[in-house]
Amino acid sequence: SSLGVYGDHGGAWIDETARTIPPHTRGAARVDAERKWQALGRQRGASVAILRLAGIYGPGQNAFVRLLAGRAHRVDKLGHVSNRIHVADIAQAIEAAFSRRFDGIVNVTDGEPAPPGGQVEFAARLLGVAPPPLLSLDEARRTLSPFLLSFYDGCARVRNDRLKHELGVALRYPNYRVGLQA
Repeated sequence: SSLGVYGDHGGAWIDETARTIPPHTRGAARVDAERKWQALGRQRGASVAILRLAGIYGPGQNAFVRLLAGRAHRVDKLGHVSNRIHVADIAQAIEAAFSRRFDGIVNVTDGEPAPPGGQVEFAARLLGVAPPPLLSLDEARRTLSPFLLSFYDGCARVRNDRLKHELGVALRYPNYRVGLQA
């Protein structure tokens, strides 16, 4: 699943007990799928781990690739943060959920929400290139696709305590800076 199911919590810190208020049909479909999987698990007496993933990055899918391809953007939305997770840490979460036969919901995120433009700026510094210009929210609405804009619909700072303590995952990449430097 996705952290997108949480929708807008005004930038507040939330965990797996937070209300889901998906801002678009993708999120609503994910909440529906989560409920159906959980119902099937109860019916069959099987554990069902729902892994709610943050924005995924890793080799071949990251700010470097977007910058070099001219697809990176920075949007000026005051107070907006996003959550992210490296693909290697997703693999750890999946492995831990299976090995522990985990039953429940887990936020799979690095636990360090940050403005999306910060990741682009950091990657640009590492590459020695200029970051893309900062777009106003109105300009972004005129120029970015609805899909890209959807990542600015909600704002929540998502905790990863259950990932670390109940699944026992020690993140290889505890924030995007460590991930991008690697």
